[in-house]
Amino acid sequence: MMNVAIPILAGVIYVSLCSLFKEPSRISFNAIMIAGAGAAYLSGGFGVWEFAFTAVVTFCAYRGLRSYHFIGVGWLLHTAWDVLHHLYGNPIIPFVPTSSLGCAICDPVIAVWCFAGGRSLIRRSK
Repeated sequence: MMNVAIPILAGVIYVSLCSLFKEPSRISFNAIMIAGAGAAYLSGGFGVWEFAFTAVVTFCAYRGLRSYHFIGVGWLLHTAWDVLHHLYGNPIIPFVPTSSLGCAICDPVIAVWCFAGGRSLIRRSK
């Protein structure tokens, strides 16, 4: 139960904190975050495929500078990469064996928010 609840909570906290940014800083920050996430597994055990994956997610990040949909696609690609690493590769945090599984649960939470337009969850009074 906690192996699922904590990653979901982490995704909700990430989205909530991102809601503190005003646009266009919010979309820029999220594009930078998915670019970094794409490079997180560079020595994760899949050799040259790690570089190919990083290139694809970097493309999503670049296009994500103007579109939350590309950021969402990047997070879903990262989810699939997390699952592969959980099953066959090295975990994203070397000393936490289930860290890739947790990331695979967290990432879709962020992706759903991105596909919904990355809107702020915080109402600001005018």
